[in-house]
Amino acid sequence: MKVELAAVASSCAAAMLLLTAGAALAAGGFRLTSPAFSAGGTIPVRYTCDGRGSSPPLAWQGVPGGTRSLALIVDDPDAPRGTFVHWVLYNLPVSTTHLGAGVDPKSGMPRFGVNSRGDAAYTGMCPPSGAHHYHFKLYALDTRLPAQGHMTKAELLQAMQGHELGMAELVGVYRRHKNSS
Repeated sequence: MKVELAAVASSCAAAMLLLTAGAALAAGGFRLTSPAFSAGGTIPVRYTCDGRGSSPPLAWQGVPGGTRSLALIVDDPDAPRGTFVHWVLYNLPVSTTHLGAGVDPKSGMPRFGVNSRGDAAYTGMCPPSGAHHYHFKLYALDTRLPAQGHMTKAELLQAMQGHELGMAELVGVYRRHKNSS
């Protein structure tokens, strides 16, 4: 019974977050976009394992007031062994309005977290079969997070608890072609 109630509460919280994010978008609020692909569109090959595998360019607007830093998580919930994390970034300065293609983890800014491969870097999309949906989630936070080590997605989500002012999401799709290896 407790597990069922927890699942219902979690689902309700997620639905409320989606409704809030949807209302913010409708009102011209916090938005995440990419000049490389549209929402629900195909991610270009150059940002995948079939191309250069570099991170795609991203841009955002409407950052909520009171934001002190931004965090980005990119993951693939369609992965066969559970959600695969492609990119974790945090402590992006609030004055930042975009990330260019191919962000270098050695630049020191923003802070790179650890992806599912165990690397503090971006990992290009590489679905084993079918079309996968890649969720780019940008969080507005009311604080800067501790910069010790490289946080995983789970550690970042834990550190962000109680500090989220808003979230903007962009979903892109990628399907490997038969001649891709």
